[in-house]
Amino acid sequence: MTLRTTLRQVALLGAASVALLCASATAQAPKLKVGLMLPYTGTFAALGVAIENGFRLYVGEQGGKLAGRELEFVKVDDESDPAKATDNVNKLIKRDNVDVIVGTVHSGVAMAMAKAAKDNGTLLIVPNAGADAVTGPMCANHIFRSSFSNWQPAYAMGEVAAKRGAKKAVTITWKYAAGDESVKGFREAFEKGGGQVVRELNLPFPNVEFQALLTEIASLKPDAVYTFFAGAGAVKFVKDYAAAGLKKTIPLYGAGFLTDGTLEAQGADADGLLTTLHYGDSLNTPRDNAFRLEYAKAYKLQPDVYAVQGYDAAQMLAIGLKAVNGDLGKKAEFAAAVEKAKIDSPRGAFTLGKNHNPVQDIYLRQVVGKENKVIGVASKQLADPGRGCRM
Repeated sequence: MTLRTTLRQVALLGAASVALLCASATAQAPKLKVGLMLPYTGTFAALGVAIENGFRLYVGEQGGKLAGRELEFVKVDDESDPAKATDNVNKLIKRDNVDVIVGTVHSGVAMAMAKAAKDNGTLLIVPNAGADAVTGPMCANHIFRSSFSNWQPAYAMGEVAAKRGAKKAVTITWKYAAGDESVKGFREAFEKGGGQVVRELNLPFPNVEFQALLTEIASLKPDAVYTFFAGAGAVKFVKDYAAAGLKKTIPLYGAGFLTDGTLEAQGADADGLLTTLHYGDSLNTPRDNAFRLEYAKAYKLQPDVYAVQGYDAAQMLAIGLKAVNGDLGKKAEFAAAVEKAKIDSPRGAFTLGKNHNPVQDIYLRQVVGKENKVIGVASKQLADPGRGCRM
């Protein structure tokens, strides 16, 4: 009886030890809380959905885990409203205690997010907003961008317009950070190439009453018009530009967001438009073809640049997490891994500059039917200058 009792106690202790080990293992790998702060309503709603789709697609390809950690998503609709941005991001940081924040589209909102992330030491990956300051004066060891700076596609298009012989240009955009910075990038390259921006036109975001400004463009008779609009605003601008008869007389050039995710609604009015961006619909590489197929299977939609940027945000998170075995407390090691990585993106492989902004090809695209067809590389491996970054 004593021996039997002893064996039973040993067995019970063994089972308890196994249970403790399992519990310990579970405790060591809690779910990674990912805060998605994106626009789910308003002008940029479709863009926010595409970013989330791309992010989730990559996570799904990894079996639902990154570096062995399951993900728990906490979503906030930022409404593309800078006035609500600080409160929204602080909800994720202080109320929900997220480990990483992914967002957003609107540059003004992204600036508030970057400030909060910098102040609180929270990991932030920006999957769209190109605000130059995010990887400029606001740069930090734990802030990354998987998309572009506003300067990049704009600078590339300034080079294109100058090489195509334009001497006088007018710019038109919303009066907000993304628009202002895009115009500056275009002007920098265009003037370096011998051109002159004769007028900068703008209107408040998200106003889409373009008629008075289009009338002014007609009276100025420039050689080219450069524009930065996205989402529903881009749809209306392209249609109004064509309706005003300007498309036939004054070439319209734009950052790629003018026609990305908007072609279905723009229809024939977009045909032939030239834009510059770090992605296009006809790259026809094995990597991109595989991505497009998997995205179409998952969402019954064709992916756009926003989906790619969401996908690559997840890739960058995975690279850093793998290097630190899932421990985001090791910020320096996480950053070092992502900084030296070559991200295998559907857009083409890219690296990050010292300011954590992609160093990437900017493509020249032309609208053909319902595609932004890549017709060349406007600027090869273009690095954002990161002005003001002191990291």
